[in-house]
Amino acid sequence: MNQTTSQTSQTKASQSKTSQTKASLNKESNGKLIKVAHPAKHKFYDFYLNEHQNMACRRLHFAGSSFGLLGLAKSVKNRSAKPLLKGIAAGYACAWVGHFFFEKNKPASFKFPLQSFASDFRMFSDVLRGNLSLKDRKFDKI
Repeated sequence: MNQTTSQTSQTKASQSKTSQTKASLNKESNGKLIKVAHPAKHKFYDFYLNEHQNMACRRLHFAGSSFGLLGLAKSVKNRSAKPLLKGIAAGYACAWVGHFFFEKNKPASFKFPLQSFASDFRMFSDVLRGNLSLKDRKFDKI
């Protein structure tokens, strides 16, 4: 019985502490939610963008991502994996040409394949939303 009482008082204390922390956060942020990006993801994306400063490389990445998405759509429509594989191959071919001939560096996908794949589509969406330019880096909003 003593142990149960002790656990109950610890639970109440931790709940009280949690509610005090939430109250102080709400007070500091004027009741608005603050969205904080995961630092590791943000840090890798900064590295990824640094590896894609050449506009021809960015354009080729955008085209490659488009080919990949078109391959995915056609694959779903036809219920066949072949268009998806062709889209992925075309996408990586465009990206690697951009790196080897224009950016003059190794693709990040050689060392970080999953993070690079995710960052490529993040870059694609940033271009679509107007946060990244395919004309000149001075127009980038990131």
